[in-house]
Amino acid sequence: MSEGQKFQLGTVGALSLSVVSSVSIVICNKALISTLGFTFATTLTSWHLLVTFCSLHVALCMKLFEHKPFDARAVMGFGILNGISIGLLNLSLGFNSVGFYQMTKLAIIPCTVLLETLFFRKQFSRNIQLSLSILLMGVGIATVTDLQLNVLGSVLSLLAVLTTCVAQIMTNTIQKKFKVSSTQLLYQSCPYQALTLFIVGPFLDGLLTNKNVFAFKYTPQVLFFIVLSCLISVSVNFSTFLVIGKTSPVTYQVLGHLKTCLVLAFGYVLLRDPFSWRNILGILIAVVGMVLYSYCCTIESQQKQNEVPVKLPEVKESETDPLISVENGTGILADVAVPNVPVWNSNKDLDA
Repeated sequence: MSEGQKFQLGTVGALSLSVVSSVSIVICNKALISTLGFTFATTLTSWHLLVTFCSLHVALCMKLFEHKPFDARAVMGFGILNGISIGLLNLSLGFNSVGFYQMTKLAIIPCTVLLETLFFRKQFSRNIQLSLSILLMGVGIATVTDLQLNVLGSVLSLLAVLTTCVAQIMTNTIQKKFKVSSTQLLYQSCPYQALTLFIVGPFLDGLLTNKNVFAFKYTPQVLFFIVLSCLISVSVNFSTFLVIGKTSPVTYQVLGHLKTCLVLAFGYVLLRDPFSWRNILGILIAVVGMVLYSYCCTIESQQKQNEVPVKLPEVKESETDPLISVENGTGILADVAVPNVPVWNSNKDLDA
């Protein structure tokens, strides 16, 4: 098997793991939050990250991967920024309508494209831009309902979008710059993310729910779903870093919207959530956008591969990271959101 085929197989595996684990954790957390009333999303995310770090530490002791220390300031800044972005997403949902929060998530892709174009001189062809526009329109039709604006909520949403975009771009950039794997980066940044959310989590959850996480009655059933959610989160967090590393931040966001559509569909089939023709139309348009995006990326990737011998010193890179068929790439959080359950929608761990 050639290196290109191995990379493509690894990318397919990372994408599949991300979809399966994200949909699974959404279903688990919906039962935990909607049915059992555990509405402390930010604190739950800090537990997710703590369990992820402990799992990776066990894997390190078993020599399943190699610890590779690098710039401590970069790791600390990256970890804290990730934690802040999760907290801002939670606050954005808390101070905005669900419809405006969905628009906030849709804004992440164009913002990422803009930042990568301005600061990394990354090129996005018209075909890529068109496919992303179709995708965003479809997801918007399927998920966005009401749009109620307020100044504080708008400012929080803007900060949430910026921090999320920068954090995801850093996930890709750090792995390339320091030549570390997704596992190595996740292992070193997890403690900072977990500590940030563990400190601010109870305060944010109390502000948004008017409840105290430490005064909640932890029944055996609640504990079971918390443990199950934390175990699934290991896969969610790992696959998030893996997908962004093997593809790109934009491709990861496209995958996130695919998971949104899948959660909507699973919610209707398994949980009998309300579903309308508008949801169906939006999902179909979004799927068309995803297919076009993957096709365009595959074509451009093949063209770029054919031009490598001639343009080897070329610095600029184009967006050639398809959802499924990827030939070239280097290693590197929603977010799945369901309008009916606003609290856990804001948790990036749920949507990876």
